[in-house]
Amino acid sequence: MDTDAATGLTFRDATDADVDALVALIESAYRGDSSRTGWTTEADILEGQRTDPEGVLAVIKSPDSRLLTVERDGAVVACCQLEHRGDHAYFGMFAVSPALQGGGLGKVIIAEAERHAHETWGVAEMHMTVISAREDLIAWYERRGYRRTGKMTPFPYGDERFGIPQRDDLQFELLVKPLAQQAE
Repeated sequence: MDTDAATGLTFRDATDADVDALVALIESAYRGDSSRTGWTTEADILEGQRTDPEGVLAVIKSPDSRLLTVERDGAVVACCQLEHRGDHAYFGMFAVSPALQGGGLGKVIIAEAERHAHETWGVAEMHMTVISAREDLIAWYERRGYRRTGKMTPFPYGDERFGIPQRDDLQFELLVKPLAQQAE
């Protein structure tokens, strides 16, 4: 674990009281000019919202999900969704404050999410979907042990809850990582 990046972090499950802070965090990491501070921005390919209070609350309330909230000095600095899906867990809604991106925090959080999914649910794999045009982000996940599957699902064009696409070739690619070695 990157001890400098992990210093002072607290991991906990999100509550209803966290919804507004989490929506603001997720939006700041992916959309609008604030997202350009970090490297995970989708501002050039998607406008509009990334999520909304209803979407975040649905993850918090789902019995098969948890929204892992990461704090440092009492402030929410990152989050990710973990959802138990039988033999695997789904990893999504991953956001790190743009001001803190590039310092190793994302590596610490994804490692903790993988550890938690494997230990809590006994799952052998972590799955995620990433917009296939996001080559830099996919490369980052590949360095963490995820592999591209080539399995694509369409972007929900016309549903502005997921943003307003700025190009017509968006789709999601499934990335998969085995977690069994985590138990060793």
